Amino acid sequence: MPVDMNKDGDGPADGQQATEAHSPACGERLAEGRRAQQITVLEIAKELHLDEPKVRALERNEFQMLGAPVFAKGHLRKYAELVGVDVDDVIADYYKMTRSSDMPPVVLERPKIKQELSPGPWIAGIIVILAAVVAYWLISARDAPSGAAEREPAPQELDAAADLAPQDVGEPVMLVDATSAADELAAAPLTTAQPEPVPQIVDDGQLHLALSFSGECWTEISDADGRRLFFDMGRSGRDIELIGKAPFSALFGNAENVSLRVNGNDYTIPVADRSGRMARLTILGQ
Repeated sequence: MPVDMNKDGDGPADGQQATEAHSPACGERLAEGRRAQQITVLEIAKELHLDEPKVRALERNEFQMLGAPVFAKGHLRKYAELVGVDVDDVIADYYKMTRSSDMPPVVLERPKIKQELSPGPWIAGIIVILAAVVAYWLISARDAPSGAAEREPAPQELDAAADLAPQDVGEPVMLVDATSAADELAAAPLTTAQPEPVPQIVDDGQLHLALSFSGECWTEISDADGRRLFFDMGRSGRDIELIGKAPFSALFGNAENVSLRVNGNDYTIPVADRSGRMARLTILGQ
């Protein structure tokens, strides 16, 4: 009796999908190529300038352990060349697995906190104070003559004024106009004392590192305590100042696009610490 086949023909299709699902992809291709060439993980790690756990993570397609996507793709390309695997196939597998061909680096730009004080509140406060002073002087000037007009002179005062001769009258007294004084006060410039600049002092054991980028360069900086000081993509025109405990551990993805100053002095990355465009070094600060 003939065996009943699936009416929709799903049997063979399911088998083909299962085969494709278990076929090696990306890092698994590289691992098979390495074993076929009888190359050890340690040898691959030395060629890629990585440690063994990261090489094994690459073979397991755990790309997040390698940092930014640009580093993962670079290691995949070089690994494929070392073991004779088609580079285009490996990169195509990477894009299918990550879906990140057109995405920017994982690191997000942190918003800068503006520390500058806005002059608006100060100007508003000064205007309010000046308005209060002017109003006070205007009220005082208005009340002074009205109070004098309401009081009628006594008879004795009238007689004394009539007996005065013209030569007895002294020099005229100059009256100060309250409105003019208020206007002069409002027009007078306000001066504020400026604090003297405090010289920068480098504490013992503290290392000051200034970075100036002329192009894109992935950068990782950590101090002696393992504290991550900077983990970001440097871009042209960006300047960074870091302070921490010496020595610093530094990684530059494109060392040609960054200039360094250590404790105020220019610092050149040693040739021995460079590998192509990438540089990994320790900054002692001495």
